[in-house]
Amino acid sequence: MPKTENIEFELGAMNHVGVAVPDITAAIAFYRDVMGAEDITDPKVLAPQGVTYAFVNLPTGQVELIEPYGETSPILKFLERNPKGGQHHMCFEVEDIHLAKAVMEKRGMRVLGEPRIGAHGTLVVFLHPGDAGGVLIELMETHKEH
Repeated sequence: MPKTENIEFELGAMNHVGVAVPDITAAIAFYRDVMGAEDITDPKVLAPQGVTYAFVNLPTGQVELIEPYGETSPILKFLERNPKGGQHHMCFEVEDIHLAKAVMEKRGMRVLGEPRIGAHGTLVVFLHPGDAGGVLIELMETHKEH
């Protein structure tokens, strides 16, 4: 575990808001036809996370549309409580996901699992909404420059 004493933890930019949807095709049509968004990615499956996702790219960030994929998708339970869908999580960038996880745990946050690859192709972890004002928070490691 990385040392966290005397290390400043810096929360980066808000990257996206995740919106759980029961039908990703209908959600894409809404953002395109009603909201006027022109830059929307094609849906992709991220089987290990149990989601099909697409990004609505905006000048100041993204909306991540997430539809359940598979019978064990964590989005299924969310949609049971919110059948029309809704805000699922907020995602913030961090430079080092392992340091962020260690600092969050030291600060008493429940971190849900180990870092794993998210939809952007970088490591992510989630913070329990019960420790974060009722909001599920995703921390996403920023892309490393080579």
